[in-house]
Amino acid sequence: MRSPIRPSSPARRARALAVAGIVFAVVLLVPPCADPASARESAPSAADESEAPRWIWPGGVPEVVRAFEAPENPYGPGHRGIDVAVSGDDILAPDDGVIAFRGVVVDRPLITIDHGGGLVSTLEPVESDLSPGAPVAQGSVVGTLAEGGHTPAGGLHLGARLDGEYINPLALLGALERPVLLPCCG
Repeated sequence: MRSPIRPSSPARRARALAVAGIVFAVVLLVPPCADPASARESAPSAADESEAPRWIWPGGVPEVVRAFEAPENPYGPGHRGIDVAVSGDDILAPDDGVIAFRGVVVDRPLITIDHGGGLVSTLEPVESDLSPGAPVAQGSVVGTLAEGGHTPAGGLHLGARLDGEYINPLALLGALERPVLLPCCG
């Protein structure tokens, strides 16, 4: 009876040793799968980032009352900004810029600040004596909290647009949670 194993050639043995070496190296170099919960806990938060946020909180309080909800399409429902808590009546410019608009839209007074580079912020409900074209510095008082709109009493709506597209203001405030890639093992 013949053996089912064929005699191996030197080339076949060399290939087998090479494959075994690669498998061995992969096993040694690839770390074991981590627990996804522990990976989330060790992920850096926005507060740990070395890069400082570009904007400051216009109401003085870093508390979001209602989050940004991107619409599915330009005309779809959503919440195109964030509602934030306010400490006092003074509303601050989130960054340097120029007043682009001041007026009443529907039932609420608002101001829009052009920060340059296609970036604008909108603050509402805010009453202001500033006129379009007036320069503002980050942290300067641009108006006082008013009433109207959809924000809860004592709340301020902060919107941000970049080149005409609504973006989440939390990204500019340094408070947007960054996605964390988790290990691939299940």
